[in-house]
Amino acid sequence: MTDLQALIRQGEGERLEFKKKTTHPTRISRTLASLANTHGGRVLVGVDDDGRIVGVRDTEEEMYVLREAAEHYVEPPLRLGFKEVEEDGRTVLIVTVQESSQKPHRAQVAPGDWRGYVRVRDESVQTSSLTEKVLERSEPTFEKIPLNKEELAVLEYLRKNPRITLAQYMKLLNLGQRRAYRTLIKLTLHGYIRHHDKEQEPYYTL
Repeated sequence: MTDLQALIRQGEGERLEFKKKTTHPTRISRTLASLANTHGGRVLVGVDDDGRIVGVRDTEEEMYVLREAAEHYVEPPLRLGFKEVEEDGRTVLIVTVQESSQKPHRAQVAPGDWRGYVRVRDESVQTSSLTEKVLERSEPTFEKIPLNKEELAVLEYLRKNPRITLAQYMKLLNLGQRRAYRTLIKLTLHGYIRHHDKEQEPYYTL
């Protein structure tokens, strides 16, 4: 098995995204910003969502769109790494995005509309203002703290489930709203979990 096949077999996740092709800088800019804001990662261009290698027709064109996205549609701009890999007569472009020391990065989704994204499992999820404040601390103001049973229960739940809401946490531990909310915000501020408020009901992820 080649290195590329081994990489594809891992499947899409927090550090890996498959793209058939890059159609427009605004589309790919969200993915690039989310990887830089989280733990970094790679985008495989020329690979279908199901992991099938379809290849790219013109690597120069793909690199041009990606550079445009990283330099003009992500703020602060990003520097990308590129590697071309041949597999069964098809070319796959491996794009590397390093975790950034200039967080948070925002992606332009429309003229004048810049939004922050982080990587949650295999998705680029829009950040809340609270998460952006946490990202802004290159060195967290708060140290990691010892956690009690109620706090550990949140992390244990999120290791098995993609997200948790305030209502789910209240039900999980039979807690009142104020106490449950304070626990979730405390965990967010200390960098254990992330807060997302762009959907109808806010939720939390690892």
